[in-house]
Amino acid sequence: MFEKTLFAGWGDMDFNAHMRNTAYLDRAGDVRMLFFAEHGFPMSEFVRLRIGPVVKRDEVDYFREIGLLEAFQVRLGLAGQSADGSRFLLRNDFLKEDGRPAARVTSLGGWLDLAARRLTPPPASLLDAMRAMPRTEDFLELD
Repeated sequence: MFEKTLFAGWGDMDFNAHMRNTAYLDRAGDVRMLFFAEHGFPMSEFVRLRIGPVVKRDEVDYFREIGLLEAFQVRLGLAGQSADGSRFLLRNDFLKEDGRPAARVTSLGGWLDLAARRLTPPPASLLDAMRAMPRTEDFLELD
């Protein structure tokens, strides 16, 4: 799996002194964009192509709390994709330093043509980057 080590900052905390739910979504997005940048698609390339990822639905499952300044790992895997690559299911697993699961974010999305404002198959080079993403064990072919 593609993996990055991050830490929970002050702005990530909620009233109960653990990482807030929207911080998980933010960090999932960060790791996804790091994956694309490392695979030839920094933000400037998305701007040049006038295409971008859009999330239609996020699901978050929580297992263990992450506290202030605690380091954690975020893994990224491709959990599903349509045949033309226009739609995808991405999974981010959040792990505590000892490897125990803290949370899982599963996001259904697609590639948005920023001019037409509709989902579109990605260019071949972006589809290749998506195919380079490790697949989850329960990978689904999307309609």
